Amino acid sequence: MMQSMDVALRCHQIRKTYAGKNEAVCGIDLEIRAGECFGLLGPNGAGKTTTIEILEGLLEPTSGEVEILGNTWNAHSRELREVLGISLQETRLSEKLTVRETVDLFASFYRHPRSPVEVIGEMALTEKADTWVGRLSGGQRQRLAVATALVANPKILFLDEPTTGLDPQSRRQLWEIIRRFQARGGTVLLTTHYMDEAERLCGRIAVIDHGLTIASGTPAELIERLGGYHMVEFDATGDGLRELQDWRSLPGVYAVHEEDGKVVLSVREPHQTIPALLAALESRGSRLLHLTTRQASLEDVFVHLTGRHLREE
Repeated sequence: MMQSMDVALRCHQIRKTYAGKNEAVCGIDLEIRAGECFGLLGPNGAGKTTTIEILEGLLEPTSGEVEILGNTWNAHSRELREVLGISLQETRLSEKLTVRETVDLFASFYRHPRSPVEVIGEMALTEKADTWVGRLSGGQRQRLAVATALVANPKILFLDEPTTGLDPQSRRQLWEIIRRFQARGGTVLLTTHYMDEAERLCGRIAVIDHGLTIASGTPAELIERLGGYHMVEFDATGDGLRELQDWRSLPGVYAVHEEDGKVVLSVREPHQTIPALLAALESRGSRLLHLTTRQASLEDVFVHLTGRHLREE
């Protein structure tokens, strides 16, 4: 019998090595609290998918420990599969089955599933219940994939990039589904390539790169700790503009990088930095071509940590 506890999932120093030398995961620690939506972010090749597959019980770690609801995969694999719902990055379903048949099929895999009719309604697929999977739109297929995970009546839901390729309306529908699952006490582990999605849905986030956790915390904590409060982006005429070290001496600047051909300053007090920036450009004889200021975002944090955007190959 599984116990209810504050920590839904915990892993300690999990590692995965292939061919005895290629280390995909290099010792990751995670702790996910019951009832939260936890985001796992990382660029392609960072070890994110390997980590997820180890947590889901699909892959055996080379070393380390995974504990889910107080149980381990070695000792309680059947019990754990009953309480996990998994929606993979790409779920291939039989195109000649209807929506209803598909959800009924997945419900049959579990001892205590939810009502397929109820889940189909929750996914806004009732009107498509008798439609072949092959005739569904991309958004409908994605909602069906989540339905096959939810019909298990899980305590923990693994969602691997659930909204990739969806239109904005379909994305928001899935966001609402995730929130409703949480409202019922469910725990979510989410991977996504959309920073706004992570900021909106995730209470806490871990960033993985090169097989290691390089930062973790709430979105607000990460932005404050690593991405600063404000970003000042500018472009100007003249040579030497891209000598990034030159701009670090401006008051209030603590990080500088180049993005899309413009210089981006991470600053604490833009009202101090901007006048000094304009004076520096004037002293160089440069003419300002572009200047914007904005609040720092999780995307800025990610670029600061990994040197690349999440959606870059």
